[in-house]
Amino acid sequence: MILPMTVNPRLTHLLELADKGPALRAALAEEAAALLAKWPDDCPGEMRPVFENLLAKTAREVDADTRARLRLQLFSQRELAARILPKEKNPVLPVIEAARDGRDVAGALAALLGVEESRAQEILSDDSGHALAIACKGGGLDRATFSTLALLALPPCADPAARLEAHDSVTTLEAARTLRAWQGGVMPVAAE
Repeated sequence: MILPMTVNPRLTHLLELADKGPALRAALAEEAAALLAKWPDDCPGEMRPVFENLLAKTAREVDADTRARLRLQLFSQRELAARILPKEKNPVLPVIEAARDGRDVAGALAALLGVEESRAQEILSDDSGHALAIACKGGGLDRATFSTLALLALPPCADPAARLEAHDSVTTLEAARTLRAWQGGVMPVAAE
């Protein structure tokens, strides 16, 4: 493909990665998703479909963990993610099944969210449901998933309705930031 001389260096870099073969597919997919999530003003709009196609093709060639990271990267572009990322088995199902069967949920939740199992245990031991609300909203899980886990996986509480309201008290942006910190093993400082 011949590009105009004024092409953004990020676009050129992505095209170079595409030529390097399967070893760099995850890096290519994540960089393409980052570019599409926040398309730079200096990138020609007519190039966007090219990179959407590149991401769609690359996303089929990467592992499930990379596809999960891509979905998080494209959280603000849900329509785009739904259109170009491959459909997969519902990743929440193992967590819900473990909760319904009374099995340990922490391992399945840790795998789903990309956090350490000890962090998942902390999330599930929070009686208020606030940590679970952060985890669910930050991970792009819907209200029904949160409600199911709040009722089945958290310790019994006197006021389940109050626990369910925790979901509404958490903003998606703050939840995403907190989950990213948890994924990195860092517990963010609570706002005063």
